[in-house]
Amino acid sequence: MKFPPMSDIRKMRKALDITQSQLAAESGVSQSTIAKIERESIAASYATVVKLFETLDEMRNDERRNLTAKDVASKDVVSIQSMSTIHEASQLMKSTGFSQLPVLKEETPVGSISERRIFELMMKGTTVSELANTPVYRIMNDSYPVVPENLSINTVTKMMTDCDAVLVHKNGKIVGLITKADLLKVI
Repeated sequence: MKFPPMSDIRKMRKALDITQSQLAAESGVSQSTIAKIERESIAASYATVVKLFETLDEMRNDERRNLTAKDVASKDVVSIQSMSTIHEASQLMKSTGFSQLPVLKEETPVGSISERRIFELMMKGTTVSELANTPVYRIMNDSYPVVPENLSINTVTKMMTDCDAVLVHKNGKIVGLITKADLLKVI
């Protein structure tokens, strides 16, 4: 196993928002030794460095295992109403940079629309002018699954093998959206 430079121990510890004492308790390496390694005032043994990096890696994985849908979800959900036109949906996707949107009827998720779906229809011969004034509800795909905000991210990940996104709710109100891109951010 190839390790990063010893100077990365402090960076990794800080990124995990843990103290030297917490790292010492988890690794079995004394806090004073960790402090000296981070200050680069001692040359630590290979075994000590290995132990610290392995412990930091385990702690990072533990942190990921405890993530919930709320922790990963994008909070500002950009959506479109079902009665809006495909032109409006297309403009919204273009202006926000999103390739897919949840479709709502008032505040209730009823479907989804994506660039892919619009292009599929164009490839089948539907003209741009025909699509422009078509209401979203006429061509939308199924709604994204809706999950509670406290659902583990491992469960969300498994769900997303069959869908492009997941909506997150709190007390019945949509409070977030998770896409595959959001999941990649936690790796």
